[in-house]
Amino acid sequence: MPAANESAAKGSAGAGADASGGTGVGTASGRSKRADALRNQQTLLTAAASVFVTSGVDAPIREIAARAGVGVGTIYRHFPTRADLVVAVYRHQVEACAEAGPSLLAEAASPFEALRQWVDLFVGFLVTKHGLAGAMRSDSSGFDALHGYFLDRLVPVCADLLDAAAEAEEIRPGTEAYELMRGVGNLCIGRDDDPRYDPRRLVELLLRGLRRGQES
Repeated sequence: MPAANESAAKGSAGAGADASGGTGVGTASGRSKRADALRNQQTLLTAAASVFVTSGVDAPIREIAARAGVGVGTIYRHFPTRADLVVAVYRHQVEACAEAGPSLLAEAASPFEALRQWVDLFVGFLVTKHGLAGAMRSDSSGFDALHGYFLDRLVPVCADLLDAAAEAEEIRPGTEAYELMRGVGNLCIGRDDDPRYDPRRLVELLLRGLRRGQES
């Protein structure tokens, strides 16, 4: 019986390969399924990021599933553990922030407005990021690697935004991207412990301080 089953399986695989090779339908279908799976995963990550911002990284999985419009089992198929989900959301948001920089520069009313909108996205990302260390407490090396990835992707984007605003004479030159990002990050600390604290208000004051018009 095992031999017969193996023979039948090989025959079935061979038939599928012939059909795919002859028409390309199988290959196209495979690409379509992969594209659908990627879109579904991106939808889950976007929903999870929104829930993490409002409810923290310990939010119930069912809340994320409801936001994404899927079943709880679907999330666990993509992300078997909460740490897997949190790390995936982290990477998803890093890429979203990185990709947003050039788009905002092209579409915003001014380079400074692009910088302001990008920093607002960055703040939203940091609010989620604060729970990452706790979710990965058993894997500090993995956390360090993610932090390096975060810096490599986002510092150059912030630098480009600052350079554009300085060249447009909207801000004073000399602000380092890492310093600005570190300052914004420090202002975001404490939001998790005090719901009355809104870091965006102080971040807005920080950005106003960069403006040339604020010079005494």
